[in-house]
Amino acid sequence: MNDPGELAIVLHTHMPYVEGFGTWPFGEEWLWEAIATSYLPLLRVLGRAPLTLSLTPVLCDQLEQPEVIARCLAFLREVRPETHRRDAAELRARGREDLAGEIERAAGDYAAAARELEELGPQGLLTALGRHAAWTSAATHAVLPLLATDTGVALQLHTGVASHRRRFGDWNGGLWLPECGHATWLHPLLEEAGVRSTCVELTQRFGLGDPRHLRPLVSDDGPLLWPIDRQTMALVWSERGYPARPEYRDYHRHTTYHHHAWRNDGAPYDHAAACEQAAADARDFVARVVERVSDGGVCVCALDTEFLGHWWYEGIWWLQAVIEESARQGLTLATLDDALERHPPDVAPPDMAVSTWGEGEDLRTWSCPQVAEFAWPARTAELELGAAGERAGERAIRELLALQSSDWAFMASRRLAGAYPLQRARAHLQGLERALAGDPGLAPELRGLAPELRRPPR
Repeated sequence: MNDPGELAIVLHTHMPYVEGFGTWPFGEEWLWEAIATSYLPLLRVLGRAPLTLSLTPVLCDQLEQPEVIARCLAFLREVRPETHRRDAAELRARGREDLAGEIERAAGDYAAAARELEELGPQGLLTALGRHAAWTSAATHAVLPLLATDTGVALQLHTGVASHRRRFGDWNGGLWLPECGHATWLHPLLEEAGVRSTCVELTQRFGLGDPRHLRPLVSDDGPLLWPIDRQTMALVWSERGYPARPEYRDYHRHTTYHHHAWRNDGAPYDHAAACEQAAADARDFVARVVERVSDGGVCVCALDTEFLGHWWYEGIWWLQAVIEESARQGLTLATLDDALERHPPDVAPPDMAVSTWGEGEDLRTWSCPQVAEFAWPARTAELELGAAGERAGERAIRELLALQSSDWAFMASRRLAGAYPLQRARAHLQGLERALAGDPGLAPELRGLAPELRRPPR
């Protein structure tokens, strides 16, 4: 008899270290927007059903700082009301009362976020999220297979685990591999850091829709591997996924002050119609998952948390509807940690290739000619820091950790942030070089990064 099928929704929550590194158009405002549109709305859903939530240490480093929350509150109370007011006035002057009304309605989202954030207090958002965060990640979201040394990997892992333990206490060994970057040679290092389970992308290995994606895998020398189910994830996260429906709010078209007033089909946004569509898409999603796991197994649907709410405005409503619809259709929701008790693992293939959930399911997004100025200097800097021995103080190590973030190459390869990612990478590289040369007065912006810095044993 087959085991009953289950759905495991994994929310990977991450923001690169932007605190103190600019605001508009790139920088700390990204974090403020994510707080208002993703993290605070998510709190209304967490606790209603078992979800696997991971928080990256580098995100927690920022949410832990009262100054960050204070600046976010100022942004929500002062900047956003004024930008909404100006947009509404401009649209009315053009005779677009329908669009102006939508802008004013959307302004209420930010007013509500300000109230909720203030009620939580300076570190209340981090505490509230942490109650549900069973999984952690590498310290600054480095693509681990691209690091140059075992010591560098251990630095990322041990610092990340120490961060989680200090903030949230117990940890059962769940770790999100940044960008799902997996290589079998990482297994002993993951085991040494205490990692018991993680997620991997094996679509090219098994094939889209293969039932082997629904079973956990175990190898002789590494943690348990949960294959993500790309067939299910593509219903949500793909060019033709649910967010592309005509009824949903168009993320790419914006007003003068970068607000959104249109649907994907170009008509004025209708919030009620979009919520109805989110409910319909949740019904469709759950029905498809029920069919997917009809012969048993665990369907792992992994999403960036910021995709819900920030990128896909209706994403949090969709998630809430999925939870409600799962109860109606008899689909069991489970965390990955709990699901393991009911689904014995299969043996992992012995010759798994290096994989990610990026383009081509390989390393090309973070290591190709187009991003050579990120990939090679980061690895060279890691080797130089290792050769420096005791001369490598904490400032130099923090500059390296900041440099290793996967976000800089990703943003550059997708052309998402102009010159900002290259400027950040160059600045951290220069800061590292100055630190190794003995200059102690460096980068006060990094004061909050990786406070649990853990040098791995030599």
